Amino acid sequence: MRIIGDTNIQFLKYRGPALVVSMLIILVGVGYQFFGPGLNLGIDFVGGTQVTLKFNEDPDLGELRGVLESIGEATVQRFDEAEKHEVLIRVQNPEELEIEDSEASDVEAEATPEEQSPEAARGDFTSTILTALGDHYNQEIGERFDLNTKGARDLLDRLRTADPDEIGFDVEAQLAHYEPMAEAVLDLRKEQGIFSSIDDLDGITVLSEATRAFIKSDSALGAFSLLGAESVGPAVGADLREKATMAIAFSLVGMMIYIWVRFQLPYGLGAVAALFHDVLISLTALALAQREINLPTVAAILTLVGYSVNDSVVVFDRVRENLRLHRGDELKGLMNRSINQTLSRTLITSGTTMMVVLPLYLFGGDVINTFAFVLLIGIIVGTYSSVFVAAPVALTVSRILVKRKERKRTGRRK
Repeated sequence: MRIIGDTNIQFLKYRGPALVVSMLIILVGVGYQFFGPGLNLGIDFVGGTQVTLKFNEDPDLGELRGVLESIGEATVQRFDEAEKHEVLIRVQNPEELEIEDSEASDVEAEATPEEQSPEAARGDFTSTILTALGDHYNQEIGERFDLNTKGARDLLDRLRTADPDEIGFDVEAQLAHYEPMAEAVLDLRKEQGIFSSIDDLDGITVLSEATRAFIKSDSALGAFSLLGAESVGPAVGADLREKATMAIAFSLVGMMIYIWVRFQLPYGLGAVAALFHDVLISLTALALAQREINLPTVAAILTLVGYSVNDSVVVFDRVRENLRLHRGDELKGLMNRSINQTLSRTLITSGTTMMVVLPLYLFGGDVINTFAFVLLIGIIVGTYSSVFVAAPVALTVSRILVKRKERKRTGRRK
């Protein structure tokens, strides 16, 4: 299938200006890293605590930052649509904090600080954040049970102690009776995100009348609920950062070896140059946009590496065919011909991929937005680099090797 007819564009004629533009963009990224804010590394790589909260009313972000000043440098931003009143809070671990055995804990949405083990809480600011916010926003609750921040285990202990259904002192009987009720309450909170009215409990059929009445009288609804929390120690962050760098480096080396074996060394070097170019341009875009770099972002970059090399392989494969069909022709002309012959296929592949990635970027939500952002940049830059980076580098290296062979032959004749 072809979407354009035969073309005869002299792509390699513009390789000089194209490489200059690419170098300028990369230099901007390097300068931004050393003289500006640099890359916005997430807690996966720097260590710290990240919590997602949902408020009953639209929170004042400035007020939130003021409440969290005593904890340390906290980043507060809106999460998802504004009408959902969700907020993402990140607190980076102090540099002097070290966690033994590289401990890290991922806390589920229903978990609470009281449900975490002391070992998991080391270096975890979740409890500190919730306590500070609770002291500010939930002062009127007092000693009552907060249904919006407490977990299923806390509610179960509360029910067992009060025993509204008069089960008795048989622990196993109490657990069998009250545990499904406590879990049902937390399941409803997870489904809704937050309890906005105590009457929401009326929809839980598993609750007995006595237990429902007790929870309503004994509990209160705080101003916010905990949707999720994640904590990573500094040692773990450094380890993940190192492994992410190694993963990208090994993927680049692996691609070079593959292209070298399948084609020739100049093409392998050209492909790797294009991959380095794509990764650096993508990191520059992430830095300028101040997008958070975390493990999903690294996954997106690795996906970009695979996508970019695919375009280069198609072009190089056509170059190899043309070398067999047109022996003796100049390599530059053969490369231009090969790029023109694969141009329609390149546009179709890039266009159809863009049709999938663009909706993910626009409508996929905050969780997948940065992943889609990297792929969007990668599709554009990867298509560009296959033509204006991979092919010119392969052409230059091929000419250098040919000249070396000619000098060796001349030396032998003498």
